[in-house]
Amino acid sequence: MSEFWLISAPGDKENLQALERMNTVTSKSNLSYNTKFAIPDFKVGTLDSLIGLSDELGKLDTFTESLIKRMAQSVAEVMEDSKGKVQENLLANGVDLTSFVTHFEWDMAKYPAKQPLANVVDTLTKQLAQIETDLKSRTATYSALKMNLENLEKKSTGNLFTRTLSDIVSREDFVLDSEYLITLLVIVPKTSYARWQKTYESLSDMVVPRSTKLIAEDNDGGLFTVTLFRKVIDDFKVKAKENKFTVREFYYDEKEIKREREEMTRLLSDKKQQYGPLLRWLKVNFSEAFIAWIHIKALRVFVESVLRYGLPVNFQAVLLQPHKKSATKRLREVLNSVFRHLDEVAAASILDASVEIPGLQLSNQDYFPYVYFHIDLSLLD
Repeated sequence: MSEFWLISAPGDKENLQALERMNTVTSKSNLSYNTKFAIPDFKVGTLDSLIGLSDELGKLDTFTESLIKRMAQSVAEVMEDSKGKVQENLLANGVDLTSFVTHFEWDMAKYPAKQPLANVVDTLTKQLAQIETDLKSRTATYSALKMNLENLEKKSTGNLFTRTLSDIVSREDFVLDSEYLITLLVIVPKTSYARWQKTYESLSDMVVPRSTKLIAEDNDGGLFTVTLFRKVIDDFKVKAKENKFTVREFYYDEKEIKREREEMTRLLSDKKQQYGPLLRWLKVNFSEAFIAWIHIKALRVFVESVLRYGLPVNFQAVLLQPHKKSATKRLREVLNSVFRHLDEVAAASILDASVEIPGLQLSNQDYFPYVYFHIDLSLLD
């Protein structure tokens, strides 16, 4: 599973024994894979500052999870032709996400633990805000380019009524530069080809005999040329419509056709040029944002553990990876049983939703006798 439970319990003898019991039970019952989660000794500061940081970190956690999911989705969108290889491009420090989480080490160089906690949080906040700003800018440019290209491509793949005709027709299909004559394009249903050949010359006066030619087909019909005098265009259109033939409004313009083809070539070239740099940026900054997210989880465990268990700082953090979805309920029961003594009311409330926890603002489902945070690596679901 790509789900992790990050928990902590006081580091005294009784709770270290409880952690050992938890490890034994979960291992024997094949419920989860457990590893210690190392968190540095931070500067605690005041209780008021910790309460403020608790709220700030909660919001930053939610923001960062949303950001990395958006980045993962952007990688998937950019790699539209290689969907099966998206996951292998979502790495943290060059390793897969599960390995990074299970072998997490605090980055002292990037986030010095000796500075006040508020400074560490501020560094993370600014870093992630900058990544989001850059993400919006870069993906907006690429998306606009992609949309313009898709719109042009749609024009060349629709039916004969809607698609561009610049890649179908050629100069030889038209009478050009004539003061009196003009070539029209008419869409004829497949079932009416024979009727068209018999009647097109008589739909109006001044239609050039034997001037029709089939130049393109789709599933429903064909595109025919017909040459006539300019003065009878309106009359011909009316008669064609009465006979279920559709005159497609199109006048051959070599400059416009050339411009359209050049635009398609330019957009394809621009997309190709942007693809590599954008994908590289996404991979690098996804890694940075994900690493920051796990550091935020570590900070939350530290802050909540100090607020829950008090001073001096003494707690043990453990990372649990449930083996399968069906085992999560049993795993929760084991944790509740092992750490029930930490908060009898909270433990009882998990089993009985009608029990209220005095002074607690969270819903009962979010609160446990131990500190608990959830990490879900299913970023593309």
